[in-house]
Amino acid sequence: MIEKFKRPSSLIKAKLTVYNFLIILFFIFNFTPFITFSQPLKEFRAVKLTNVDSNVLFTDQNIAQGMDYLASVNINAVLVVVWHGAHTLYPSSTMDSLFSKPIHPNFVGRDMLERVKIEAHRNGIEVYPWFEYGFAAWYSGSGTATGGHIIQSKPDWASRFSNGQIAKKNGFDWMSPIHPEVQDFFNKLITEVITNYDIDGVEFSDRIPAMPIEGGYEPFTVSLYQSEHGGQNPPTNYFDSGWKRWRANKMNDWYMGVRNLMKNYDENLFVSTSPSVYPWSYDNYLQDVQTWLDSGICDQFIPQLYRYSYSEYLFELNQSINQAGSANLHKLFGGLLMNIGTGTNAYLISPDYLLAALQANRDSGVMGEAYFYYEGFRKNNNQLGDTLKATFYSQPALMPGRNGVWRPKATIKNENDPETIVTGNWLSYPLSGFDGTIIRTNDSLNYAAVEYYADVPFNAYFDVYAYLTPNTPWTQQANYVVYSDTDSINQTINQSDLTRRGWQKIGTVFLTEGNKRVLKIDNTQLEPGKWLVADAMMMMINRKLSPDVIITNIEDEKENTPVIVNEFSLSQNYPNPFNPVTKIHYVIPNEVRNLKDFSSQTPRNDNTLVTLKVYDILGREIVTLVNEQKPAGSYDVEFSANALSSGVYFYQLKSGSFVQTKKMLLLR
Repeated sequence: MIEKFKRPSSLIKAKLTVYNFLIILFFIFNFTPFITFSQPLKEFRAVKLTNVDSNVLFTDQNIAQGMDYLASVNINAVLVVVWHGAHTLYPSSTMDSLFSKPIHPNFVGRDMLERVKIEAHRNGIEVYPWFEYGFAAWYSGSGTATGGHIIQSKPDWASRFSNGQIAKKNGFDWMSPIHPEVQDFFNKLITEVITNYDIDGVEFSDRIPAMPIEGGYEPFTVSLYQSEHGGQNPPTNYFDSGWKRWRANKMNDWYMGVRNLMKNYDENLFVSTSPSVYPWSYDNYLQDVQTWLDSGICDQFIPQLYRYSYSEYLFELNQSINQAGSANLHKLFGGLLMNIGTGTNAYLISPDYLLAALQANRDSGVMGEAYFYYEGFRKNNNQLGDTLKATFYSQPALMPGRNGVWRPKATIKNENDPETIVTGNWLSYPLSGFDGTIIRTNDSLNYAAVEYYADVPFNAYFDVYAYLTPNTPWTQQANYVVYSDTDSINQTINQSDLTRRGWQKIGTVFLTEGNKRVLKIDNTQLEPGKWLVADAMMMMINRKLSPDVIITNIEDEKENTPVIVNEFSLSQNYPNPFNPVTKIHYVIPNEVRNLKDFSSQTPRNDNTLVTLKVYDILGREIVTLVNEQKPAGSYDVEFSANALSSGVYFYQLKSGSFVQTKKMLLLR
């Protein structure tokens, strides 16, 4: 989390419509990033997920919908807060043993990090737990520094001013990052997240490692300094260059130890750091970013270039580029302030500033960004997120530093897929599942089962999940069988447990490439009078167990995402911008929503009148691409703009009462 910003009074909100700003941008900017290269793009596209001024983390449904949206605009990483307000946002045995506070009060009864991991990885998005609060112990604001529950429990952990008071800066009360018990505490928290969760890295930011330059006069640190300086006390001038360097070096040593801790556990875990801008970060919080770069501590360097104007952003970008140098430019990604605050003090970056910043990044060889924070993508009906998808993020991108695709999208099979075998007496039931409704059986006398088959794309260990829709009449003894190539694992699942909703892990198995039976649900343990329920199955690579599997291509999104045929859908054209040919994908649903006919397992084929037309910026019709009766299904239409000039165009899908319009950009 950044410290409080005040919006400059001179800031003028740009009130451009989507149409207008795209026209302006067409003439102002050179859209070189949209050239299609023979090699896949490698770009860092990350979004910070916070628990402040954002609801995305507070329900499992919000998390699932949020990850779906970020994947739709080709984001490939999320930096999710796990340490805030002196609490972890995941169940922590360390916090429980030291402070009897196993989790943040707002997240009791849930494992938010596990849910983000599942839903992000399902969409092919990497996950980095973010220790946002860092070495800050508490936020006391304008009040007296108390240090919160941590310092009250362990007063020796406090960082202190030379007058003995708890070190407080910009409203935050601080722990001592030099105290060995504090360092060990954070090492344990970091160890928890890397061992308990199949994550992809850890995010550190402007408060870790960091300390107020005015601090460092707590008894332990003074004693340590004396032991290394012939009994001399630290300088009372906290700006003293030698005193600054000594304290910064102690934090550098800890940070290198964290890197070694992570890499010794899993060399594929990235150490990601988003400090304040240098040298301000060093002169105020002793963040020695230059040493972090020169010594190779961080794999990703994301300075917080959080500025309210493009000119200020460009200045800080150039400073960071000079700091990184050619040797570390591949690690440098721009930290962008997309939005902050609420109400009259809310700030939201303008579309022209956003795209200008990305253009400056690419022109400078900076191949990626991290955004503070998620809500900015969704405001104004997803304007900024959709703008990125229509421009710089029109294509998916591999993660820089990875060998191929590190997190491929999950394979999902529904109970009504052609490959799924349904045996026995099952009935459709109008309760929402992953995709449509569910099926159930209460037959405890005759055998009933659902067997899921999938094309395993490569040899690896896979985590296998079932989508649960708990309800009190459901069985407490659902028998699940997960199959490996040579063995199987049985699990009994309580389908009536209301705390287990959505994707739930059933087991982990090794599978070789090919069409394989992966999961079975049967009624062999079904109690009389209860219902056994079946919905979707999912399998995802387990990177802890399969770190060396190399996947060399970005999967086609339509091949890895189940086609939902119970509602109309018009996709963004691809490529976009284009010259001169692009494709438009759309879906026509079944006439009866969520129909599941298990006797034939085929969709209804009632034809529907469909029109797909292209218009110019003035609303004049350019061409009719489709005007005919269409059965349910998914379609691709090619649009050639050979005779058209560069500019913004719109395409519109109509069928009955359904109308949807999207924009596209032709660049000659």
